[in-house]
Amino acid sequence: MARAIWNDAVIAESAEYEEVEGNIYFPPDSVSEDFLQKSDTQSRCPWKGMASYFDVVVDGEVNRDAAWYYPDPRDAAARIKDHVAFWRGVTIEK
Repeated sequence: MARAIWNDAVIAESAEYEEVEGNIYFPPDSVSEDFLQKSDTQSRCPWKGMASYFDVVVDGEVNRDAAWYYPDPRDAAARIKDHVAFWRGVTIEK
């Protein structure tokens, strides 16, 4: 079981997840959308493709661009399509 926690709120929780380059990618249905707000930020990974970001919001506190996902990954990263990963102070428990 893996969990993503920020400000004492469980943002994502799943027994099934993908681990890539030391990051845990949670399946989309295991992430609580109540805590996510779309961000305009994007970045490009040479082998995964273009990443899009979410702000994580708990009790009115915003953690900018603390979650990312690949909506249309390259073939090599197809297994993480739409899976969400976290950073910037979001604690990942495994």
